Amino acid sequence: MYDGPLERDTPRRTRASFSARPWPAERLAGIEEVAARAGAGEATIVLDARNRERYRGDHEGLDPRSGHIPGARSLPCRENLDERGRFLPAEQLRERFADAGVSAGASVVSYCGSGVTACHNLLALELAGYGPGRLYPGSWSQYSHASGRPIATGDVP
Repeated sequence: MYDGPLERDTPRRTRASFSARPWPAERLAGIEEVAARAGAGEATIVLDARNRERYRGDHEGLDPRSGHIPGARSLPCRENLDERGRFLPAEQLRERFADAGVSAGASVVSYCGSGVTACHNLLALELAGYGPGRLYPGSWSQYSHASGRPIATGDVP
């Protein structure tokens, strides 16, 4: 609810300009790399940005199979935010990433359902001071359609 009278004479705002740029190729990961690296050690951490129910495989309303990439760790992107919808302080973000196994110098790849909310985790990763991570743009949608690929369910990566 808003308080006060409706303003009728608002100042004109200048339009912002925006130029789309392609995502840098060196910050992308493909399905073969993600499948090989997930759970293969501490050198590369693969993070799943979807909610925990989708990660566990409790339900899947969008893709042909439920679960997650074996070895991937659950880090729901919505939990990077406080109750007002703003990013948590950097220290709290660092704790979240550390709890998911991220350490300084680790290579991080983020995925979600379709590659969109994975970017939220990548931004939070940088806000936490870990530096840039990489995006798996095919995400669970691509991975789950590859019927020969193994999947994992439950809370264990």
